[in-house]
Amino acid sequence: MGLTMLDKTSDRADKSAWPPAIAAEFERERQDNNGCVGSTLLSENERARVWIIRLAPGERIGFHRHVLDYFWTAVSGGRGRQHVNDGTTVEYSYQPGETRHETYGPGQYKVHDLENLGDKEMVFMTVEFLNSANKPLAIPDKVRTAA
Repeated sequence: MGLTMLDKTSDRADKSAWPPAIAAEFERERQDNNGCVGSTLLSENERARVWIIRLAPGERIGFHRHVLDYFWTAVSGGRGRQHVNDGTTVEYSYQPGETRHETYGPGQYKVHDLENLGDKEMVFMTVEFLNSANKPLAIPDKVRTAA
């Protein structure tokens, strides 16, 4: 059975108030749900979407909403910070090849961002399953590769 984020221990977690810019961005996502769970959509068919996230040191991918069952794999490993929709700020270390599986029931979701706290590029692959309890969120054409 695959591990989930519930099985992962954070390096640091707190419920301190978020910086105003982060809180404002979170509110914008709440009003206009962002289904782009990666930087680039590499592949999509009737069953799945395959995403990549590439973050340079200090770079951050903004708030996005997970509504579909999915898994992610850390390609490069590294250290990251997330602001999560429950108000928690968490920091995790990731190992190359580490994989986590997440599932969501009807109406369930997770919203978070991800910032690279390390000194090397951090790369993740994410695969979403379109046949999940929730309908896929719309995504803009700009995130799709030209292939």
